[in-house]
Amino acid sequence: MRTARVVAITLVSAVARASGPSAPGGLLPPAIPWNGASRALAVSPGDPWATPFEKSGLTRTPRYDETIAWLERLVKAAPELRLVSLGKSPEGRDIWMVVASKDRAFTPEALRATGKPIFLAQGGIHAGEIDGKDAGMMLLRDMTVRSTQKELLDRASFLFVPIFNVDGHERFSAFGRINQRGPEEMGWRTTSRNLNLNRDYGKLDTPETRAMVRAIDAWSPDLYADLHVTDGGDYQYDVTWGSNRKEGYSPESAKWLDEVLRPVLERDLKAAGHVPGPLVNEVDANDLSKGIGDWMAPARFSNGYGDLRHVPSILVENHSLKPYDQRVLGTEVWLASVLRTLGESGAALRKAIDLDRARRRDPVPLDWKPADVAPPRIEFLGIESTLVDSEIAGGPVRQWNGKPFTLSVPHAQASAPAATVARPRAYWIPPQWTEVIERLAIHGVKMERIAERREVDVEIYRIVDAKLASAPSQGHVPVTATFKPERAHRTFAPGSVRVSTDQPLGDLAILLLEPQSPESFFQWGFFLEALEETEYAEDYVTEPLARKMLAENPALKAEFDKAVAADLAFAKDPSARLRWFYRRSPYADATWNVYPIARE
Repeated sequence: MRTARVVAITLVSAVARASGPSAPGGLLPPAIPWNGASRALAVSPGDPWATPFEKSGLTRTPRYDETIAWLERLVKAAPELRLVSLGKSPEGRDIWMVVASKDRAFTPEALRATGKPIFLAQGGIHAGEIDGKDAGMMLLRDMTVRSTQKELLDRASFLFVPIFNVDGHERFSAFGRINQRGPEEMGWRTTSRNLNLNRDYGKLDTPETRAMVRAIDAWSPDLYADLHVTDGGDYQYDVTWGSNRKEGYSPESAKWLDEVLRPVLERDLKAAGHVPGPLVNEVDANDLSKGIGDWMAPARFSNGYGDLRHVPSILVENHSLKPYDQRVLGTEVWLASVLRTLGESGAALRKAIDLDRARRRDPVPLDWKPADVAPPRIEFLGIESTLVDSEIAGGPVRQWNGKPFTLSVPHAQASAPAATVARPRAYWIPPQWTEVIERLAIHGVKMERIAERREVDVEIYRIVDAKLASAPSQGHVPVTATFKPERAHRTFAPGSVRVSTDQPLGDLAILLLEPQSPESFFQWGFFLEALEETEYAEDYVTEPLARKMLAENPALKAEFDKAVAADLAFAKDPSARLRWFYRRSPYADATWNVYPIARE
């Protein structure tokens, strides 16, 4: 599920209460009746190649072992397929990827050598949102042993990860997602360590995300899709998707996704009886005039990460209130349409990727905000709702009644840089910051490691007014601060690394290493040591030191008098007054509140 909570648009004059079939346990709004042409994709439960989903009558998703057993049987029967482990989870489960290649090219080198475009899709990053797994299993079967869609592999290759969050998948229950209509049982959103994999692409804390990022680097897909299910309110769309726009870090790829791929996907889904739509991000449910929002995904999310490393990436969000069979069948249509379009137009996409990877943007946006222009308007396919008073809630609660409506609404887009930084030639990282160096290496960022001591003229940041968050986030205590740049001459020890920004992953390196960036290692809390003062001096020695400093430096006296006049608490604190002098003396720690990574 994406970062902004989905909240459905309301129609103030709508009917008061929902009625009709709902699930689970009668808690959900009524479902819109559906009987799309994509039902023909499902085989009968008795078919020898029926998936566990189909054997259940399209209501159940299989457990991990059952899923892998079915795929192993398929791979044994289909020479176009191979199972590859990307790595293991903390609980010891393999993260399996199916390689589908008509040329039987089952290594990264062999697959790239075919010249065919490569499509990587993953299911179950949030393991309760598991539509992609069942859809991908059906598609693999239809492209091979059933031969009903075998032509899809003629001009493209397919990499499919059925379950990314394998440990979360096995936290299996009928009580996983109360706001989702099926399957009967499902996995959990986060991993066995309670971490959200779709917040980990930049910082790389988890072995699961490290395995996926290594796979992206090794297999070099031309298109990457992350298959989710929404949270939030009701509307008519059953399959929605989006990607960072042309204002982002990969503008040429974004144009291809929007101008070439999206029209084909919409056409194919509509022909199969589905209702395709845009990602529905945060809106004010009580004020239709504000419309729906669109975001620029940052590096912690799969599609934001792909944008930064110039791998065209799409976030798919099936609508949680649509029946499970409808969502899975729509996903198979979507996947097949992507493969078909890649086979036809993959050369144009590769040209776009090459242009994006050769681009060296300056200045580089670090964060985004809505553009200061009137947003475009779109036709929004909503569901009527109203507010109903609730004695339990102590106020009004929104209810949807299942009745469709259409309205023109503004589509606000976060397409303007909210903060930028001048592109440096390179970054210098001292060797002791091993966690950061190791994670950059996993990303595939190219680095020069020096073998001998080197002196360099650089720019450093002094950290001002650092604040730690009041609560943890994703296993870290986030940090914010302001930064004062200074010129400096630094000596870097052997083992230090120089990270040039003149490389395809230069934008990614900047977002991770610039401390002002919300995606930076600094703001995730990787440099807390730099904020801790570890050497001190007692008042009996700092008082004569201060007296000596004042006598030798009249300008310092003026600065001190100004500080005393400006802050009454400081003026009344003898120890604070003496620390003021100590921190300006040559005895103080020169590295305290200095960001350890330098800019060349």
